[in-house]
Amino acid sequence: MKRKLYLLCILSLLCLMAIPASASQKNLSVKNLQKQQILPSKKQKKPEQKTLKTTGKKKVAIDAGHQTRANNGLEPIGPGSKTRKLKVTGGCTGVATGVPEYKFNLRVAKKLKKELISRGYEVYMIRTKNNVNISNKERAEKANKSGSDICIRIHADSNDNRNIKGASGLYPSLQNPFAIRQLSNSCLKLTNKILTAYCKETGIRNRGCVKRDDLTGTNWSKIPVALIECGFMSNPSEDRKLQKKSFQTKMAKGIADGIDAYFEN
Repeated sequence: MKRKLYLLCILSLLCLMAIPASASQKNLSVKNLQKQQILPSKKQKKPEQKTLKTTGKKKVAIDAGHQTRANNGLEPIGPGSKTRKLKVTGGCTGVATGVPEYKFNLRVAKKLKKELISRGYEVYMIRTKNNVNISNKERAEKANKSGSDICIRIHADSNDNRNIKGASGLYPSLQNPFAIRQLSNSCLKLTNKILTAYCKETGIRNRGCVKRDDLTGTNWSKIPVALIECGFMSNPSEDRKLQKKSFQTKMAKGIADGIDAYFEN
């Protein structure tokens, strides 16, 4: 009888010792499970935001072409030139939307500014509102003094033939009579990179890069400059497309992609 009681006591002690051990193992298995559930989230990568890959922060001057009222005064088309042109014209107007070019240009310029800043660039805006009076010569001088590395001139095109559409880029030639000719190759590279990326992003027809030596805002520039004709506001379908906010965001992205390509190569 005593032996049986002794065995029962031993069995009871063993059961009491087994309970916390199993509980401990259970708690341990729960913690391990929690760790297995948490660890993957720590390894997940955040979405990558495109940032400038070049050494040092670059600065971009953006000139939204035209303004509310034209200035019919005259100014030299380049340093020391006797040839004079209007200081600044009013630009064209969308045939389908009735939106004036100067408003369109500034909307795209502001979107481009936002896009470039998100990529790590510094941005200098020649104008931030429509009711200004800044001649093309003055715009180039502002960009020169801003410390910018490049200048982007935002414009839209127009033609009597409403069937014509597409984007083009204007740059100074090697035969340009002013000092900007020394930067002709850089201007062409900048213009081509922007136009290629812009047309790829937006699907707008690429009409190519065109030499222009009669543009005051380009001739007075001392830094690489590209004038982008974003599309034809004289073409009804393209005009409607250009005025859509969502499409203007794509336009800004395309131009920014081209600026990235210019500095990366």
